[in-house]
Amino acid sequence: MTDTAPALILGTAGHIDHGKSSLVLALTGTDPDRLAEEKQRGITIELGFARLELPDKTIMGVVDVPGHERFVRQMIAGSTGIDMALLCIAADDGVMPQTIEHVAVLELLGITACVVALTKADLVDEEWTGFVADEVRARLASTPFAAAEIVPVSSRTGSGLDELRSALARSAKGAKRTKREAPLRLPIDRAFTVRGAGTVVTGTLWSGTASVGSEVEILPHGLRARIRGVQVHGRPVERAEAGRRVALNLHAVGVDEVRPGDFAAAPDSISVTDRFDASVSFLGAAGWSKPLESGSRMHVAHGTREVTGRVLLMNGRASLAQGETAYAQVRLDEPLPAAWGDRFVLRSYSPMHVVGGGMVLRAHPRRTSTMPPADEALLDALRNGSEASIAQAAFSLASLPVTPIELAQTSGLDEKTARRELKSLEAAGGAVRLEGETGTEDRWASRAVLQRHRTAIENALLRFHAEQPSQPGIAKEALRRRCMPRATPACFDALLADAISQGVAVVSGGEASHPRAGAGAKRLEEQATELLASTLQEAAGAPPMLDELVAGSGLAPSLAYRALNTLEQQGRIVRIGQVFYLDVAALERFEQAVRARLSNDTPAAAAELKDAMGTSRKYAIPLLEYFDATGLTRRIDDKRVLNA
Repeated sequence: MTDTAPALILGTAGHIDHGKSSLVLALTGTDPDRLAEEKQRGITIELGFARLELPDKTIMGVVDVPGHERFVRQMIAGSTGIDMALLCIAADDGVMPQTIEHVAVLELLGITACVVALTKADLVDEEWTGFVADEVRARLASTPFAAAEIVPVSSRTGSGLDELRSALARSAKGAKRTKREAPLRLPIDRAFTVRGAGTVVTGTLWSGTASVGSEVEILPHGLRARIRGVQVHGRPVERAEAGRRVALNLHAVGVDEVRPGDFAAAPDSISVTDRFDASVSFLGAAGWSKPLESGSRMHVAHGTREVTGRVLLMNGRASLAQGETAYAQVRLDEPLPAAWGDRFVLRSYSPMHVVGGGMVLRAHPRRTSTMPPADEALLDALRNGSEASIAQAAFSLASLPVTPIELAQTSGLDEKTARRELKSLEAAGGAVRLEGETGTEDRWASRAVLQRHRTAIENALLRFHAEQPSQPGIAKEALRRRCMPRATPACFDALLADAISQGVAVVSGGEASHPRAGAGAKRLEEQATELLASTLQEAAGAPPMLDELVAGSGLAPSLAYRALNTLEQQGRIVRIGQVFYLDVAALERFEQAVRARLSNDTPAAAAELKDAMGTSRKYAIPLLEYFDATGLTRRIDDKRVLNA
């Protein structure tokens, strides 16, 4: 069975003892208070879950959160990933401190759809209910929930439940649904062991699809596990889409290796970060009068985890007043798997109150709070959400040609979107494609970036030739280190290929040179080659030893050795052991003499073969060892024979 029907996650919110859990039970028939302590104390401590089917057949997963001030962290964790809120306010109590704090959390998490339930309506008369409803409207007037429907309801008598279900169905039509096409991301809110099954984790599936048999990565630890089973509200399915409350049975990971606050994600789809650039809103709190100062230490709630960190406002801004929003870099004491578009909540360090939050823009920025105009343009685009603008802004910041994966990492876009936008830029003339070599990705760069690096390569080659006039070229890796050490070898190869196509570089034998400046060195090497070839030809069977040859040539040692290597590659000379080079004509004469001496199958000693070759022992022994090594002769005791 596959669970792919449209689904939304409904989260409760509200002050303690305002009837959230009782209302969930009345609506769904499921008691979300599962702990004995919760039932004994009459309050919700952990998150509770239920399934709600509305009159129009819309299916909702319901997350019931604690209302007590001591459990605000659990409330934030439960509100992560919800699509709409059910704000519970007791008609006999009205708006209370946690009501206000929970509304702030919902606002900071980007929740826009909300229905207000005036619970315990059976305890008050209609006039009082109307008075409380007016108070609620006034409190919500400055929030995204100003137009939220307010429905009086009683979990005890059942009055108003049908009206509430209808209001929820209407609100659901305007709720933002979770992205299904993105890679799997599941913030884990529970981890436990089931006998006979092993480790089970639960959470709200933020994005992607959870399928039996697929692999997930547990972050921030980087562990890999395979999904053995998937359940949606206690019902086993083969696959579950984003927007569902799911339970995943994981193979090859112990319950002590995964805990609430971790993320299950598609492998390699996201990496953890110890800082992110964000749009931060400061709301303050009841009784809070001071501004948010840059560098303030805060609790940062993201997904189902809360860590500590500091909020550094951009470009030297000293503070943020209540109601203001600004760009900031949030630096974390523990890494989080944050990505573009993620919402987070800030709680003051001590005492702890919800004071602000915002949206993650760049998940892997440089460690700086200085924001040049180009960086600000990227943050503006990320905040506004236009994929084309984001790609354009991130591309303009690239100092090197980028692959779609690299642009995705810089911008926060997924790889598929980054590739599409790069092709659009190319089609519009704003980007040039550099084809990758076999096995490597294509890259894109602006014309200005290409010209800058083309010039850098040309200048580096000219400097090299000025410093080393006898050298024909420089190794490609050495050239990369000289002119653009930050470029990967694959990126540099693409830039070098562009420089070659534009006539400012040539590559031969793994060495790069300038088409003009390298010509003299090439002629010098050719002259050295012919000089040494002539010397060895004239020496015939009595060439100088290698060190004597180099010293007597009058050439620079590096040039002499390169010339000898060239002659050997051309097949004009042969190296005999480590001691001397021999002209091939002389070597052929020695070989013929050895063949003639051993042709009658009569073994011969080294001295006899020396005499047959007409040379001295200095040359004979290395020659005979060379013939042994090449398979012409075979040594038996102190004599040699021809190989068959």
